Amino acid sequence: NYEDSTTGLHLVLSVRLVLVVAATKKWELHQMDVHNAFLHGDLHEDVYMKLPPGFHASQPSHVCKLKKSLYGLKQAPRCWFARLSSALINFGFRQSSCDHSFFTFFVHEVQMMVLVYVDDLIICGNNSAAILCFKEYLSKCFHMKDLGHLKYFLGVEVARNSSGIFLCQRKYELDIIQEVGLLGAQPVATPLEQNHQLGLATGCYIDQPDRYRHLVGCLIYLCFTRPELSYCVHTLSQFMQQPREEHWNAAIRIVRYLKESPGQGILLKSTSDFQLHRWCDSD
Repeated sequence: NYEDSTTGLHLVLSVRLVLVVAATKKWELHQMDVHNAFLHGDLHEDVYMKLPPGFHASQPSHVCKLKKSLYGLKQAPRCWFARLSSALINFGFRQSSCDHSFFTFFVHEVQMMVLVYVDDLIICGNNSAAILCFKEYLSKCFHMKDLGHLKYFLGVEVARNSSGIFLCQRKYELDIIQEVGLLGAQPVATPLEQNHQLGLATGCYIDQPDRYRHLVGCLIYLCFTRPELSYCVHTLSQFMQQPREEHWNAAIRIVRYLKESPGQGILLKSTSDFQLHRWCDSD
């Protein structure tokens, strides 16, 4: 019994935007986590449940009417995000129309941005006192855990110094290598063979195409901090429906390439001019 079950999931572009702003403007980056987030949501439908085990009632045939959402309800994520959005808007944030999980706060000289991923929040701002005040506000609204400065978020490791913000997915890369079973394999210097002809592959179709799709999906997310893989992964993603042996071998080659430098990432320099540039390939 529910109308909608969607929740707020950020766009990758929003994450990049927040991190670039923090690096170039030297804003602070903080992270908070919500304990038992789905239990904070308010139900708008009539939902009933059986009496829990161990609860002794005078009327055993009675049932409970839920006032709050519970884990397992399809509408629980949606209810929680609606409650969190309301709290942020009441504080003075504005919700982005392009990415509903992205909120901005601009009042006088105070500027803050909040990015939400289910129960994880990234907080970015130019005023330490305002960030602390906002954290205290959230702690009054929900059961929060302050994780301090942002160091790790959804598989992305964040390291900051005077040069800027360095992002890498070392643990995520090592997990991919281990999952494929290539911990003992020899690394390669390039992710893709020169003059490849994957589009003309005639080998046998692989027995487990889902495994290929899963691996390519992992590599797509890895492009967040390894942009040099973008062309290779884009090429492999064209064969998701019926991958052949050549396509699988090419995907394995990318994993072997990761072994060459699993800690490689991208540096968002603090000296960037914060200008939007564009390039065009006439071909």
